[in-house]
Amino acid sequence: MILANKELIFQNIEKEKRAAELILANKELVFQNEEKGKRAAELIIADKELIFQNDEKEKRAAELIIADKELVYQTKEKEKRAAELKIADKELVFQNEEKEKRAAELKIAAKELIFQNEEKEKREIANKELEKFSYSLKLASQYSLSLIEASLDPLITISPEGKITDMNHATVNITGITREKLTDTDFFDYFTEPQKAREVYQEVFANGSVADYPLTVRHKDGKLTDVLFNGSVYKDDRGKVIGVVVVARDITDQKRIATELTEAIVFAELATQLAEEAKIKAENATRIAENAVKAKQQFLSNMSHEIRTPMNAIIGFTKVLLKTDLSAKQKEYLTSIKLSGDALIVLINDILDLAKVDAGKMTFEQIPFKMSVSIAAMLHLFETKIQEKNLILVKEYDDKIPEVLVGDPVRLHQIILNLVSNAVKFTSKGKISVSIQLLNEDDKKVTIQFSISDTGIGIPKDKIDKIFDNFQQASSDTARLYGGTGLGLAIVKQLVEPQNGTISVKSKIDVGSTFSFILPFQKTKADVEIEPGLVELDPGITNIKVLVVEDIALNQLLMKTLLDDFGFECDIATNGKIAIEMLQAKSYNIILMDLQMPEMNGFETTEYIRFTMNSLVPIIALTADVTTADLAKCKAVGMNDYIAKPVDDRLLYSKIIGFVKKNMLLNENTVILNDDKVKLKCTNMDFLKRHTKSNHALMNEMISLYLEQTPLLIKTMKQCLFTKDWNLLSTTIHKLIPSFSIVGMSADFENMARKVQEYAGTQKQLDKIYNLVTQLESICNQACMELEEEFNLIKNT
Repeated sequence: MILANKELIFQNIEKEKRAAELILANKELVFQNEEKGKRAAELIIADKELIFQNDEKEKRAAELIIADKELVYQTKEKEKRAAELKIADKELVFQNEEKEKRAAELKIAAKELIFQNEEKEKREIANKELEKFSYSLKLASQYSLSLIEASLDPLITISPEGKITDMNHATVNITGITREKLTDTDFFDYFTEPQKAREVYQEVFANGSVADYPLTVRHKDGKLTDVLFNGSVYKDDRGKVIGVVVVARDITDQKRIATELTEAIVFAELATQLAEEAKIKAENATRIAENAVKAKQQFLSNMSHEIRTPMNAIIGFTKVLLKTDLSAKQKEYLTSIKLSGDALIVLINDILDLAKVDAGKMTFEQIPFKMSVSIAAMLHLFETKIQEKNLILVKEYDDKIPEVLVGDPVRLHQIILNLVSNAVKFTSKGKISVSIQLLNEDDKKVTIQFSISDTGIGIPKDKIDKIFDNFQQASSDTARLYGGTGLGLAIVKQLVEPQNGTISVKSKIDVGSTFSFILPFQKTKADVEIEPGLVELDPGITNIKVLVVEDIALNQLLMKTLLDDFGFECDIATNGKIAIEMLQAKSYNIILMDLQMPEMNGFETTEYIRFTMNSLVPIIALTADVTTADLAKCKAVGMNDYIAKPVDDRLLYSKIIGFVKKNMLLNENTVILNDDKVKLKCTNMDFLKRHTKSNHALMNEMISLYLEQTPLLIKTMKQCLFTKDWNLLSTTIHKLIPSFSIVGMSADFENMARKVQEYAGTQKQLDKIYNLVTQLESICNQACMELEEEFNLIKNT
């Protein structure tokens, strides 16, 4: 029994061991299955890459096939031309041979005639024999004549004295003279250059023959025929030269073709020369026009800057003074100054907008935006003015309009602002109605009608047709009583029609006016970040450090006054060089950057901050120049936003707070330790360890490859951003994306990179690319530093 128990205990222990081994085996099996899954996933990725490469190869193969077909076609065309040339050569050889045969036959016929004459003298007594001989001679003569007549080229026999003794019918045709009249006439008289014909004839006697000498035969009606003169002497049986046989080959067609070809070449060269001259003239005209446009643009830029800069100070300090304790008279005077300044700014804006329209510089963006939110924020600007005039604002918005549309919200604002501003200006009692209604909708786009109605003074019937022309107003008293330039409606029309829209007006004197415009918008499924609206000053938000880069003392004082009112810390730099020195010594939450400064302007300074210092600090341009060219340049060098001078203090405050809060969200992965920022690790070696089975050599090889490739990709990204090469940027991001998961970076960064790739590929929302790329650059640089430490750590273990 004891032995049985021991045996039983032993068996149980063995079973437990087997169970443990089985558990280990199951875990190993699970691990292997997981590894297989990963390998399968990697294989799928590899297959997709292979499919992409095969597609590219097929494209290249298709292009090569097309090129081969083109080469085969060209080769066939060359072979055809070569074959035609060979046929022409053979035809020429055949004709020469035929000429030689005819000449030889003519010699034979001449010898036969001489022989017959000699025989006739010897056999004068024998009549029968003579008759028989004459008969055979007649037959031979007829045979020779038939051979001569068969030639298409003129064939002539000429005596040593130059007299025509015989000819074929082709000679009659080319001269228009009968045989009888040609016989015994001077051979040289039928050429346009008799002396040259005589010289050639003499050359035949001197050399025995002449080949292909060019002459021109004159028809009796004046028609000229170009021929090639071929002549050869013929002799009697004693070797005495008794005449010349001439064959004149008609080359009129060949010469005509050669002439036409020469003329075609000359005309082609002349046409090419004229085209080159026209091109040079066009280029000169284009250059002159471009220089004129640049000069006009520069003038507008300078005018805008020069006028807006003092106006910025006037209006800015007026607003500051209005916030202080004032007497009623002082407040009244300052309010008048502010209203006059606002009116002047409206005038400047109208003139600049009109100039942009005239110069063809008015551009329209196609970006997603929320129309209802955008219009509500815009109409909010008029609430105070409407309340001051005791008017009622009625808003009607069609709920069937899609929430997000694609269009140009800035231009839409400009249109509605102009129309609502006019409605408020010309209405002293009653109401202002703004209606936005959906007219049509399909899968791709919607058509919306905007109507702005008022109960104001109205427009006379005779003025309605001209109300959208430049400098036109309802009456001569309008400008005196209500102010304005008469440009607003002209600009509105120029903003509506280029967007495939229409605008119309209905009006009645002392009843009111309704301006309606219709615009199409594209539909989209994209989401839109809502821009923060104007916010009230929040005393709780402080400790914001602002660097103002401005060279004009008045503007410096104004900006310092405004920022002090906000409770922000403010430092002033008088130019870009000083700003860079201050940035190297101290950190700031935001930079307010003037564009036109001595030493180093705002564009150069921003470019240095972004691409040399690699700083992500938000930069807002303060510009008196609101032309499209400079605003596009602001984005290109890395500025985040702009504010036009004169600066609106509430707008300035809102933008500063918006960027500061946004940066706080971006820095959520940052912890504060002893007032120094310490970034959390962005890489994780778990992925590499699992896939390399903790093989240190293989891990370091992969890390080394990442450290080698990533800085080059980052450099290419930044260069693409600067040169606006969106295709190359998309390709570069595509190469960068796989590395995120390999080094254990968060999927958020991979999603960020995919957004850049999407925006670059579609070339939409390009204004968002800069911030995304700079964030990717920052995180990739951090990853490189962390991986260098990891590389050294693994190397030393």
